[in-house]
Amino acid sequence: MTALIDRELQKAIACEIPQWQPATWEDYIKYRDADIPEQIKLFFHQNQLLIHMGSEGINHSTISDLFAMLFAFWFNQIPEQKAATFGGCLIEKPKTKAAAPDLVLYIGEEFPKWKENEPRYIDLNRWRIPDLVGEISDTTLATDLDEKKKLYADLEIPEYWVIDVRGRQVTIFRLQENGSYQQCPNSEALEGLSVVLLNETLDRLREGSNMSAAQWFSRAIANLKS
Repeated sequence: MTALIDRELQKAIACEIPQWQPATWEDYIKYRDADIPEQIKLFFHQNQLLIHMGSEGINHSTISDLFAMLFAFWFNQIPEQKAATFGGCLIEKPKTKAAAPDLVLYIGEEFPKWKENEPRYIDLNRWRIPDLVGEISDTTLATDLDEKKKLYADLEIPEYWVIDVRGRQVTIFRLQENGSYQQCPNSEALEGLSVVLLNETLDRLREGSNMSAAQWFSRAIANLKS
């Protein structure tokens, strides 16, 4: 790791709320290919770079694992539908944009598969875009609703979720024909799933664990689909 990269990472570690910094694509590549810890998350958009330390607290980890379980329970109800998740994996549109969403969902049989000696990130020149991405917002709500929202819209991600950890609520955005997101009460990627049900599931964390909340969600969607 170069001294410059090491200094910049120390700044990111010291900053409680990461800040976007002017950068080139070549700057981003230096960080992407450097020998740095895997919990470092990188975002690049419109010549701005965000270095986010991915080591999160209890609340973020609890909700991240919760949503992985929710996806599993949802698709358990429709076993004929294939799906795969890649939470935290780097997604890259070469030379222009990059992001590492907390939630990454592919629906269908065509999803990224890694092979020996290949890059460990999702190259959108090779793979199709995800059907859904999401950010779990503990200390990052402002940028998740602003800069990252614009980034995911420019990546043409059809659906974007923002999970407000402190407010215990989910916001679902759908990409419109004009290239911007519009807030929606229901998911189209997970047809029939409402924001209301997701918020009720989050509310279960006040008195229980993420596993008990996921089990409650499983029972709720079983009734929904019966």
